[in-house]
Amino acid sequence: MEMPYLSSECGKCLSTKGLLNRHQAGHRGLRPYKCSECARGFLLNKYLRRHQTLNIGEKPYECTECDKVFITKQNLMNHQKLHTGEKPYECIECNKAFIRKGQLIQHYKVHTGEKPYECTECNKSFFRNRNLKLHQKVHTGEKPYKCSECDKAFSKIENLMRHQKIHTGEKPYECTECEKTFITKNRARDHQRIHTGEKPYKCSECDKAFIAKQHLINHQKFHTGEKPYECSECDKSYITKGKLTRHQKIHTGEKPYECFECKKTFVSNDELIQHHKIHTGVKPYECTECNKAFITQASLRRHQTTHTGEKLYKCSECSKAFARIDYLTIHQALHTGLRPHKCTECAKAFKTKSGLSQHQKVHTGEKPFKCTECNKIYTTKNLLMQHQNSHTGEKPYACTECNKTFSRLDCLKVHHVVHTGLKPHKCTECLKAFKTKWELTEHLNIHTGIKPYECTKCDKTFSTNGCLLQHKKVHLKKNTWLY
Repeated sequence: MEMPYLSSECGKCLSTKGLLNRHQAGHRGLRPYKCSECARGFLLNKYLRRHQTLNIGEKPYECTECDKVFITKQNLMNHQKLHTGEKPYECIECNKAFIRKGQLIQHYKVHTGEKPYECTECNKSFFRNRNLKLHQKVHTGEKPYKCSECDKAFSKIENLMRHQKIHTGEKPYECTECEKTFITKNRARDHQRIHTGEKPYKCSECDKAFIAKQHLINHQKFHTGEKPYECSECDKSYITKGKLTRHQKIHTGEKPYECFECKKTFVSNDELIQHHKIHTGVKPYECTECNKAFITQASLRRHQTTHTGEKLYKCSECSKAFARIDYLTIHQALHTGLRPHKCTECAKAFKTKSGLSQHQKVHTGEKPFKCTECNKIYTTKNLLMQHQNSHTGEKPYACTECNKTFSRLDCLKVHHVVHTGLKPHKCTECLKAFKTKWELTEHLNIHTGIKPYECTKCDKTFSTNGCLLQHKKVHLKKNTWLY
């Protein structure tokens, strides 16, 4: 079809002069058709009629397949193509097909990179005028769509419709593999990629791939260092809004999600769901290399780096690399010297929250981890696992220098000093140096006069365990020491 009439504003071609005049009226902001209910203006009378139909709730066009109803006949016809599978409009670049011609025209802009609609506030540009209008509500703060159940407001009507399904419990989209259901079609599609292994969204920096576009966008912020969501309480910033929301509950103390098994409470529903698996013993994520199973997919991904040797997270100070971002964060504290997690009982400070949590058990006396062999109890699960090696005889910690093995990681670290000759623990009183912190602690008893080691035979006390052992030999010689 010939389109001789060119818009001077955007370069769009139209078939008649009437269409051109109407189109350019849109650029000038003319909206001659006004709604008598809300005074909203429209470019065309048919747009006004459609708006009025929406307001009174009338939807006269019903689908014979699924009973869904629509405001206009054209909307019904487009919807029916979902049932027939008809997609007559095909992209010549990538052969992707669409139900409507307008969808194809918008899709072409992906290939051309054209984004003609620019925000005057932040210069961000968009493929469609509709997307620009939605974006501008970020600057104005406008949220005209309110939920009648909880008064939560949204900038987009589709976000409100999605939110309302939380109240109704409606999850119409089901996974064909595991029958898990979802609120939106997009979430169901992303979930199914877990089963197929498809990861279409690839990072151009590190070739890491993702099942969902949003996951890629969040990941790319690791490379750029962008953390746009800042806490107003402590100035800590986050990559995603969800992480900020969870963090803010630390300040409010809010933990609305409670486990019905042990009454433990959590900041988010996701954390509660993961916690439930501890009680059920479900570990659905299995490593294909060693068949080890995990409660969460994130735990499995972290574990898999032990097989691949992949270390994506590099320290900007010393270029040391780590498999996990939390390991990098802990390492960076060595350079900064920061210990932000302080104990309220003794003012001792720690690099990590988990380190503080373990320390606090010293004050509470809590030892929740019990050995099933000898009933000995421990403050952490890791200490219990290392202790259990003494029953099994397992020594998983091997020295890389001499292949000597140990049942505990701390024993291996102490042994390493034999090879290095390092004595990093120095006494501030006499500058004597020691291989281990424990040896330094015992040595300090000499300066302080503390004698914690007592002989059970004669009540004599000593500053070090070594001195006590030497003293016991005196009783042995006198044949007074009984075993």
